[in-house]
Amino acid sequence: MTTPVAGGLAQELAATVDELRRMTVQVRTGGAASGAGVLWSAGGSENGGLIITNAHVVRGNQATIELSDGTAVRARVVAHDRKRDLAALEFEPYRAMVAAVVRGSPRLRVGELVIAIGHPGGLVGVATLGIIHAVESEGEGRAPRWIRADMRLAPGFSGGPLADTTGRLVGVNTMMQGGLALAVPAAAVEAWVRRAHALAAP
Repeated sequence: MTTPVAGGLAQELAATVDELRRMTVQVRTGGAASGAGVLWSAGGSENGGLIITNAHVVRGNQATIELSDGTAVRARVVAHDRKRDLAALEFEPYRAMVAAVVRGSPRLRVGELVIAIGHPGGLVGVATLGIIHAVESEGEGRAPRWIRADMRLAPGFSGGPLADTTGRLVGVNTMMQGGLALAVPAAAVEAWVRRAHALAAP
């Protein structure tokens, strides 16, 4: 029997998934869907929008981004890091969009519920639920390299968001390893974006 508490949690999770789907895009290269991406910045009057995905999702210097409402826009790769498996794509926003909100605190804890969104097997905006298995400790002022979650990520989840149950971004999904999902921590992505922006600045 579903208790009121369980029913309330289910409704909250469903609402969070709806929010996450709106800031998750499909990344298409060569006409085929190759993975997911996170709407990192919706842009402004001077700057374009920014999508973060995995480097292995993007082939070449351009891609087509399909937004949650089905609209397709062209994007160009402005930063690419195979070692970190991250890529940043810039596009021209055509309307007001909601970007991801990165979780700053509290720190992610083992046992927390997390949600991943992706596009496996031709499906769009698929959600999966799991728990944090391990978070590497920070060393020498650097963010952990990986978040490990006990969940299954099929092909098509690469580059998509890993978020807590309130919808705040905690990582960017990357791959499966040893039966666990691996994600680049959001703090590490933030630092990478800042470095990439600094290098690109005149």
